[in-house]
Amino acid sequence: MPKEVADIKKFIEICRRKDASSARIKKNKKAHNIKFKVRCQKHLYTLVLKDSDKAEKLKQSLPPSMRSDPPKAQFTGVFQDEDDRS
Repeated sequence: MPKEVADIKKFIEICRRKDASSARIKKNKKAHNIKFKVRCQKHLYTLVLKDSDKAEKLKQSLPPSMRSDPPKAQFTGVFQDEDDRS
């Protein structure tokens, strides 16, 4: 179950924990917000920011050891396989 964190300082502390394995950054253009997600051993922690300047500063302050995973592309349900073309 994901947990939402409202405080930026608390979120950075969570990012620096030993069990924090990966980070994802998702930009929502319709709502004009940026969502940071950090995967820890037990929970997925999220932080939603509406200010792009704060989001850029937070992105730079993430620990360098934490790799940033790009978000997965949505599944379209269409497979193109060379063997299936007939």
